[in-house]
Amino acid sequence: MKTLTALGLLLAASVPALGNDTSAQLATGGLEFITNETIVMESEELFISRDEIKVVYEFTNTGETDQDILVAFPMPDIIPNWWSPVAFPSGPDDNLFEFKTTFNGAPVEATLHEYAYAFGVDRTKELKQLGLPIVPFTEDASQLVDALDDETTERLLHLGMVWPDEFDQGNGWEKHYWPGWTYKATYTWEGHFPAGETVEVVHTYKPSVGGTVAVSFLSEPYEDYDPASDYRAKYCTDDDFRAAVAATQTSPDETYSAPYTEEWISYILTTGGNWGGGAIKNFRLVVDKGSEDNFVSFCGEDVKKIGPTTFEMVKTDYWPDKELDILILQRRPGE
Repeated sequence: MKTLTALGLLLAASVPALGNDTSAQLATGGLEFITNETIVMESEELFISRDEIKVVYEFTNTGETDQDILVAFPMPDIIPNWWSPVAFPSGPDDNLFEFKTTFNGAPVEATLHEYAYAFGVDRTKELKQLGLPIVPFTEDASQLVDALDDETTERLLHLGMVWPDEFDQGNGWEKHYWPGWTYKATYTWEGHFPAGETVEVVHTYKPSVGGTVAVSFLSEPYEDYDPASDYRAKYCTDDDFRAAVAATQTSPDETYSAPYTEEWISYILTTGGNWGGGAIKNFRLVVDKGSEDNFVSFCGEDVKKIGPTTFEMVKTDYWPDKELDILILQRRPGE
């Protein structure tokens, strides 16, 4: 059985091309509301680790009438491409990120809305007519696309929905076709917000964790790219952090000799401006690096270490103006 990896097909999100043995992460975020001026976010507690993201919200309906509000959790677009592998979610097709929500302690039955797009056009109907899955990066989807007849394949090529791949595995050149459409999905449900009351909303899911097989930001600039500057801007890796990692190199002359792999987690903080007041009254972020042997770096203000592996940032009247990118250096076993 040929898999996408065995065939050399590289999949990517809309991120810059990365080197070999590197996988990009998909950025996920929080809940989105239909704009409502009477719903105020009292607090948000965000817990992030490589294994789970958990968000605990408290919302108050400051109005005089009950409100039934459409609440949404948008998943990141998943875009198969040819340039770089992506750390795709591994959950079932109808819940890729293993997303769960409770509303005042009761489980929420969310509705999944999913679509397939190619060149900005909704092609969901075409996929359903052909019996193809909407999630494009699975082995099942790749096998079904590759088994299509020539006429159907030519039509999907014309629509930009499949991509050709030619290779030689030792038995002569072969040509295969793989899914090329963009997967878009959102979970929605109706939330009941009683007048004058505060409700708790909790949701958890597994993050998409990208990374590399070695520490890359210690290398010198090359081809107009400066890894140190890029990581400093994205993850706030200051000189002390860089020096601490460099001190672990088994050979100072070998850039990639530090005994760590990189792991990246992205979280979209800026989606939450559509409730009354805009700012989050009380915001708390906790990042868990997973092991005392690991390093972690991210951009934040007044970050404090609160446990052997956990770091905390607390803000009041918080209005995030950029996304959260977290770098975790995971120590390789036995090194």
